[in-house]
Amino acid sequence: MNQKHVTNEMNTKPSNLSRRGFIIGASSAGAGLSIGVLAACKPNDSSSGKLAQKTIDYSNFPPNPEVNAWVHIHHDNTVTVRIARSEMGQGTSTGLAQLVAEELGCDWDSVKIEFPTPGENLARERVWRDFSTGGSQGLRGSQQYVREGGAAARMMLVEAAANEWGVPIEECMVSNGIISHKKSQQETTFGAVADAASKLAPPLDVTLKKQEDWTIIGQAKKRLDTAEKLTGALKYASDIVMPGMKLASIKACPILGGTLKSYDESIPMGMAGVQKVLKIGEAVVVVADTWWQAHSALEATPIEWDGGEYAQYSTNDIEALLDEGLGAKKTFTGNKGGDVAKALATADTTLESIYNFGAQNHAPMEPMNATALWTEDKCEVWCPTQNGESALAAASTAAGLPIEQCEVYKTLLGGGFGRRGMPDYVVQVVSIAKAMPGVPIKLQWSREEDMIQGFFHPVTKAKLKGGLDKDGKLTALDFKISGQSILAALMPQALIQGMDVATFQGLLPSGLDPRVEDQTLKYTFPNFHIHHAMRNPPVRPGFWRGVNLNQNAVYLECFLDEMAHKAGRDPLDFRLEMLKDNPKMAAVLKTAADKAGWGSNDGKFRGLANIYGFGSYVAACAEVSVSDDGKLTMHKITAATDCGHAANPQQIEAQVEGSFVYGLSAMLYGEITYKDGQPEQTNFHNFDSMRIADMPEVETIIMPSGGFWGGVGEPTIAVAAPAVLNAIFTATGKRVRHLPIKDQNLRA
Repeated sequence: MNQKHVTNEMNTKPSNLSRRGFIIGASSAGAGLSIGVLAACKPNDSSSGKLAQKTIDYSNFPPNPEVNAWVHIHHDNTVTVRIARSEMGQGTSTGLAQLVAEELGCDWDSVKIEFPTPGENLARERVWRDFSTGGSQGLRGSQQYVREGGAAARMMLVEAAANEWGVPIEECMVSNGIISHKKSQQETTFGAVADAASKLAPPLDVTLKKQEDWTIIGQAKKRLDTAEKLTGALKYASDIVMPGMKLASIKACPILGGTLKSYDESIPMGMAGVQKVLKIGEAVVVVADTWWQAHSALEATPIEWDGGEYAQYSTNDIEALLDEGLGAKKTFTGNKGGDVAKALATADTTLESIYNFGAQNHAPMEPMNATALWTEDKCEVWCPTQNGESALAAASTAAGLPIEQCEVYKTLLGGGFGRRGMPDYVVQVVSIAKAMPGVPIKLQWSREEDMIQGFFHPVTKAKLKGGLDKDGKLTALDFKISGQSILAALMPQALIQGMDVATFQGLLPSGLDPRVEDQTLKYTFPNFHIHHAMRNPPVRPGFWRGVNLNQNAVYLECFLDEMAHKAGRDPLDFRLEMLKDNPKMAAVLKTAADKAGWGSNDGKFRGLANIYGFGSYVAACAEVSVSDDGKLTMHKITAATDCGHAANPQQIEAQVEGSFVYGLSAMLYGEITYKDGQPEQTNFHNFDSMRIADMPEVETIIMPSGGFWGGVGEPTIAVAAPAVLNAIFTATGKRVRHLPIKDQNLRA
């Protein structure tokens, strides 16, 4: 594949893309078209039997012709696909480009991508729709309308060519950016007819290709950003440089709910390069000629914090709060069936266990940063955001300007994992820029600030009680979760009669709400009750990759494994018995087990886990060994996933592997603990991540059954940890119920 067509030709200049001739489409997708200012090509007369194409002089053509909301076709037939979703390393931009290119019918080697702005989106009646990227929604949440956008462009280009030749539209064919008419032996390029196409009305009915005709979707196309990543040419927000730009370092109160009591600016103002010292919210900011000057001056600034109510708060306080919730009688019921109390009372065998999952930091490699330029009539922000529209709204509020006078230019993200969905750093940089009108300001958080001021994965505990009959079949399951609600903290309007449905990811009943239908329980239990005692410590919760699906998979899959061993039954058979009504879930579980050699006697110990989340069926089988002194070696994890349609198998494999790094790091090391009201973990020296040497081999089996579009990057993270934990039990006879396992003895 030609790797010269690379994503994000990012610069620091505002976009001046012409909106001339833009048409809001009347198609069901709302994907309006405005084909760019390109000349139509008149074919040569030819009697040679060879398709004729006129040579065109491009010298007088406009340099940046616009195609439509989704596609720009340049005069040299280069195709630029405009992607609204954010790219943070997960490959969404390449995947979405494949969807558009498939329906457009262009040459994939001619494709590159760029990001429209949220301001453009508002001006064009939200033609690109949702700019938010999270919940594994990048492809599955927009696949329909982006494909329709590509198809609409193809139909208009074909119509333009057919009109030029005076032939029926249905007789024209499209292949690799060439439109041809076999009977008249004529052909032309997309670029040659784009101008004529722009004058046509968008099609009212858009026809999408049948799956059997796909040639780009489903193929392992190389990512469009790989080459420039390898050379270092790819630009992130941290790389932005602007004339006259000043750099800012910030330090907010590190104590939960604390405030800024006082600071002395006389010392930093006397240091080299320092331009300004500011109070922004409950934070102190130093602006200087370079970031190191700003940060050094900030570190030298005498600051006094008022710790307030939580100055002595600790992890022990969080534990006590969650333990109290485990004993609570009043809970929110997320899913229920049968009479669990009666079934437990009459069970032949019962078992009870308590599990926990601690708070996690997102810890992306690129700490929070953004650049802003504020004047009395305009505010512009360049930032790595997972939600461009949210960032734009935050910028408008902080700037004190109407949203029409603000713009956000989205860059590539050096990792996100949910953290960059929050616009707090955007508010900060705009507030600083407002204090220094006309001066570009880049705010760069330190790693320590990024660790301390996070929105952490919600901390929870779970108490599970199970019952078995005399034949070793599960008859009852009481599953109580105690812990934080993300929605109560960040989106209280999304609560359902006070209940946070996000707490029950992977555990919900089908038909509860269309918005959470992709998070339903696939096991069939005869009697069960899954409920939540909401207990909210003062720690800020956030959407951390996979969110509540992670701990719910640990709780459920590890406890079911306990029940299987308690019953003296094979854990695979035990699960499959309860998945008879869900053949897709059973298929991925059995495939993972079979491919991993379940039941083999080869000196390795295996464990299973499966879950349905973000619209996909996923399962894993881990192979581990534990030495006599308790050292864990993870040899291999075999993963199977059915995400319906596999847009790019290679990217799915990469996503699975990357998600396992994230999930296993949390299992092994990840934990944010509190002392004196603030996090004890401040950098990677005490918030560790997996090293390459510790990473198991990963075999990914993709099983797309078709008919739906599921997520990839988040559901798979959930099965890695419980599969390994169950394998540890097989190896040692010891259950690990408290995470992380870094300080635990793995030998019974």
